[in-house]
Amino acid sequence: MFKDLNPILHSQLRLAIVSLLISLKEADFNYLKEQTDATSGNLSVQLQKLKDAGYITIEKSFKDNYQHTNCAITPKGIDAFEDYVNALRTYFPKK
Repeated sequence: MFKDLNPILHSQLRLAIVSLLISLKEADFNYLKEQTDATSGNLSVQLQKLKDAGYITIEKSFKDNYQHTNCAITPKGIDAFEDYVNALRTYFPKK
């Protein structure tokens, strides 16, 4: 009856990151930090977990002598998000 929820996406911050990237396709570190109200350290850790799972890519470059980090959702990340939402729906009673 109830489907298991993906533990990677079940974290509030990781779910927020993936939700933002689903709609935007990509975003930079500062935007994600601002939108999620996360600390730099916590955001970095959670982005790395999403990258390790293959849900996002992280590209680092330099822009005007400052490091610029850009994150993008992967097809695997889109599929995981859709599966998570479908699994979550099993927890709601049907009318």
